[in-house]
Formats: sequence, structure tokens, C-alpha cells
Amino acid sequence: MTHSPLTSPCGRITFRAEDRARHVIDRAMEMPTSVMSRIYTQFDAVRVMQAAQALDADATRRAGPLAGMMVSIKDLFDEAGQVTAAGSAILRRAPAAPVDAPVVARLKAAGAVPCGRTAMSEFAYSGVGLNPHTGNPGNARDPARISGGSSSGAALTVALGLADMGLGTDTGGSVRIPAALNGLAGFKPTQATVPLNGAFPLSQTFDSIGPLALRVATCAAVHAVLSGTTAPDAPADRPLRLAILQGPLMQGMDAQVTADFDAALASLRAAGHQIIDAELPELDGFGEVNRIVVATEAHAIHAHHLDGLHTEGDARVLRRIKAAEGFAPTDYTDKLAHRARAVAAFQTLAQGIDAFILPTIPTVAPLITEVEDDFDRLNALMLRNPSAINFLDGCAATVPMQRAQRLATGLMIFAPGGQDWQVLHIAQRIEALLIS
Repeated sequence: MTHSPLTSPCGRITFRAEDRARHVIDRAMEMPTSVMSRIYTQFDAVRVMQAAQALDADATRRAGPLAGMMVSIKDLFDEAGQVTAAGSAILRRAPAAPVDAPVVARLKAAGAVPCGRTAMSEFAYSGVGLNPHTGNPGNARDPARISGGSSSGAALTVALGLADMGLGTDTGGSVRIPAALNGLAGFKPTQATVPLNGAFPLSQTFDSIGPLALRVATCAAVHAVLSGTTAPDAPADRPLRLAILQGPLMQGMDAQVTADFDAALASLRAAGHQIIDAELPELDGFGEVNRIVVATEAHAIHAHHLDGLHTEGDARVLRRIKAAEGFAPTDYTDKLAHRARAVAAFQTLAQGIDAFILPTIPTVAPLITEVEDDFDRLNALMLRNPSAINFLDGCAATVPMQRAQRLATGLMIFAPGGQDWQVLHIAQRIEALLIS
């Protein structure tokens, strides 16, 4: 499913949003209840239809850039009249949100139609998508494998044709991981470009908001709305200078990711693009920086209900939050200083380079049973490459790079913060090359 059949070139709906909503609702009703309950925390067909009918009756919104796009909303975004549970049992008892989060309001104003609240890792605190409260969504290409997280349900809604776009968050890869593992495009913007108000936080240092979709062009259209910016004209095509960030992020690749990455590099070189190697020593220890910063900030957010999480929470998430209780008093500020040095070094390294590329995830999606038995190692592996970009305060897109009929793998295109539109333009060029 793509956005283009829904609109004319000028962006106006060419048929009723109500018809589009009915198609999505029929698709949802075809799904087994057991599957729907693992993808959504709430899917209200009446509410979806009412939102579509309201769009049909609003000429201003019908002329919006996202007119008629069906968008699933991750369960940590405020929607007026809905409870923001953030994938937890404890927050289900919270009062409903009085107003929409700014990003939700912007999507609606641009003509998008919300079509359900999606399941997620509890508090967005894992990269695999497991949740003991809602169940494990499974992978679009193999239900026995993980969806990736934390925006697990968001990815499934797009991959299974239940939405045109999923609204997600990305603290350490939570947009890019499920996008890559389910054969989708995803975009993590520079953090400061999209307002975080009304999104239940995990880490104020790393949280960012971005879309998952079938194609990068849709992600770019959505990012323009979320960020309140206008996409600049695409630069003239020319050979690109792309860099592979050598070191730990290139280690541990499985056979399929290795083959897919090699094939992607061959396609890029055949198209005339230059591929060079680069190194960033300041990445050393970035995983420990992220662990300490995120846990410290998450502990401050959840300190008032830690006792309740012992009885009603995901034990894996609680363990990660409580790790902050063992940190030294200066660990947090020391790690933030480490990060600041690395961000500056990355900006220097990037001079003269159009973008960096890496496999988004070093392996295909592992089996759910494998992750349940070896959570800490496999969760860290899923997060490793994407979370390096959050550490560097960068922006990044992921595009599919697998061949047809294979488990999905992703190619990550990234650059320092502030280069969002450059990354999106380059990602579209690379995506077109890889799917041609």
C-alpha cells in the first residue's frame, strides 16, 4: 500500500476518505483477533470511520499534503479522549489525554486519518518488541520471529496493509529497527526538529519522533509535516561520496546481511558512487554512554511507581530502569560530556562526505523464542547500529536491501544532525537503485 493512489499530484483526495477507511477496517476485520490484539492496544472502527467522514467534510484538510493517508499512532502519543498507556499495565488506569500531542495535531491538520493505537515495548524500553501485557506481534515475513521495537505495532500496521504510515518514536532505533526487520522504510530525524510534547518520554536526551512507511518518499512527506518544514528542491543528481563507518558497527553480521550489504555496495559502485572507509574512535564506549544516560533519565520518570512495576511491569524493562540505582554520582554527567565530544568529532569527520552507510541491523530478525531466552544480548545487538546515531545526535533513514522472498534487511543512511533533508534525498536515490 502506498500513499500515491490516494491523492492526485496536487495532493487532493480523488475519492472519499470514508471509502479508504472502510478498506482499512475490512482489512483489519479479516485479521484474527489474536493477531489484532498484539498489533493494537486500541482499534475502534467507528472512531476511524468518524475521523474519515470528518476529513471528507473539511475542504481545508482535504487539500492537505497528507490528505487521506491512514496513520497508526503509537501508544505513547497523546490523542484527545484516549489513554496514553505507553505499552504498560500501570498507565492504562491514567486519565484520558485532554488534547492531541502536537505531532498528532499536525498530522490531522495535514489531512491524515488516525486508524488505531499501536502496541509497543513497555515504555519504549527495548529494541525487540516483546511485551508481556499485549503479546509479541511477530514479524511480517515470519510470525515466529520478532517484529523489532519499540514501535512494533506501528511496523506491522504498514507491512500488513492496515495503514499507510505508522507514527513512531526512536530513542535508540525504535523506528529503524522494526522498519528494517519488516521490509519498510523509516526515518529518525535530528531530535530538535520535531516537538516531543505529548509523547510519553523515555529519555529527554535521545527521544525523537519519526515515521515508518513503505517508501522513503512517504517518510519525507510526513517529516515535513511533523517538523513544520518544507522540503527543499532535490539537488541535481551527481555521484555521491558515501562512507562506511568501520569498527564495531560492522562486526557480527550474519550471512544474509553480509550478502545483502555487499550487493547494495556493488549496486552503488556500479551506479558511479564512491564508497570510502571512515573511522570514528570517539564511538568507543557509546553503548555504555547510552545505557547510563537512558537508564538515569528513565528512572527519574518512573521513580514514583517502581513498586507497582514490580508486580505489574515487564521484568526486563524494570531491570533496565533500576540499573540506574547502581551508577556512580558522576556517571551521568561524565557520559553526557563523552557524547558531546563524539558529536563534535562526527561533524568534523563528515566534512566532504555526503552520507554514511551501514547495515541497519547486523542480522535478520531472530526467533521470538531465541530473544526470550537470550534477551540482554539480542536486544543489545538489535539496538547497536541504530543507537549509535542517537548517540551522535544524527539523523538516519533505513531502506530495504533484501532480495524478494527473503527475510528483511535494511541499509541505514545517516549524517550529522541538521542534515535531515540531505539524508532523505540520498535515501530516496539509494532506495530507487536497490529496488530497480
